[in-house]
Amino acid sequence: MKQKVLKAAACLTAAMAAAVFPLSVPKSTWLIAPVTAFADGEDEEFTEGQSGDLYYKKYSDHIVITGGNWQATSVMIPSEIDSLPVTKIGDSAFTYFSLTSVTLPDTLVEIAQYAFCGCTNLSSVTFPDSLKRVDFQAFDECSALAEVNFPDHLVETSSNTFRGTPWLEAQRKENPLVIVNGALIDGQTCKGDVTVPAGVKYVAGSAFAYNTDLTSVVLPSSAAAVEANVFNGCEKLTSATLKGVTDLDYGTFAECSQLTDLKLSGKLTHINYGTFEDNNATATITFYGTEDTWKAVERDPEDAFLNRAKMVFDPNGPEPDEPGDDPVIGDINKDGACDMSDAVLLMGWLLKEDVTLADWEAGDMNKDGKLTAADFTLLKRHLLA
Repeated sequence: MKQKVLKAAACLTAAMAAAVFPLSVPKSTWLIAPVTAFADGEDEEFTEGQSGDLYYKKYSDHIVITGGNWQATSVMIPSEIDSLPVTKIGDSAFTYFSLTSVTLPDTLVEIAQYAFCGCTNLSSVTFPDSLKRVDFQAFDECSALAEVNFPDHLVETSSNTFRGTPWLEAQRKENPLVIVNGALIDGQTCKGDVTVPAGVKYVAGSAFAYNTDLTSVVLPSSAAAVEANVFNGCEKLTSATLKGVTDLDYGTFAECSQLTDLKLSGKLTHINYGTFEDNNATATITFYGTEDTWKAVERDPEDAFLNRAKMVFDPNGPEPDEPGDDPVIGDINKDGACDMSDAVLLMGWLLKEDVTLADWEAGDMNKDGKLTAADFTLLKRHLLA
């Protein structure tokens, strides 16, 4: 099976339409006149328009930014247009633009696929607290993007959202499991046997794709949401345990022809028809549920991988590693509260005193994967707020 995610070619295709226009065309000739149309695959009517250098689609209750002046180096997305909130940046909206900076509004919920793909001059981006999802290759091949600031909650990402960015490379050097606020964004540089820590709730599409050094993986019971192609092309993967996954998406174990040991959550309800595409392995599947529960799982009855497999049913299978409560921000000593004792503990650690941090990640206030004086400053501000 060919790799489902094409590299920058998709970005380039999206940008080709803009490239055919001569650079000297006067601005007045490419202003978009308002038109009424319908969204692809949707029944909701929208109107196209322009606000300054930005193009948009206006729906009944929100605005989607669809593009802008491709010569612009700085873009500020407003929080509203025509008294409606700007909630989304659309597909390929700024693909291959010369942007050096972008300001996103506190109304933004989604950044769609390829939105900033190939913006090679963009060096930093700060996501607003309202953001919930950054889609497929949205910042792919942004070769100067060294700083990405996330809000203090889980943000879904998709396949290769940050591929080819200095930010992702730096995160991989800190830890080959790139995890931000409970979302596993990338594990393509992991090696050997990998256990994803408890508390991870979401695994991005293609997170481990084509990792030829991965031999086994365990996802915690907290990880219920796993996107497409997560282990696609992991040709040395022999064992996978998915304790909490409820849906196996397309290409999850495609081309994993050494996969002989697969353990699946009893909460599983659906297996996509292409989950095991081009997978010639013969596996033992341990299902943490009853045989009747397995029969109720929606799946292709002619799936060759599943039909070859030996089934084992274990209704008492694992699930205990899911943490009961979300961690308290700044609670380094894990006493259930963030107070001055945590600040004293962090200061001692920074001064290299002989102290033990029960939960160092709770003190990583700026979520950069390490503890520094900057975290101590943010912790003090948090206590004084």
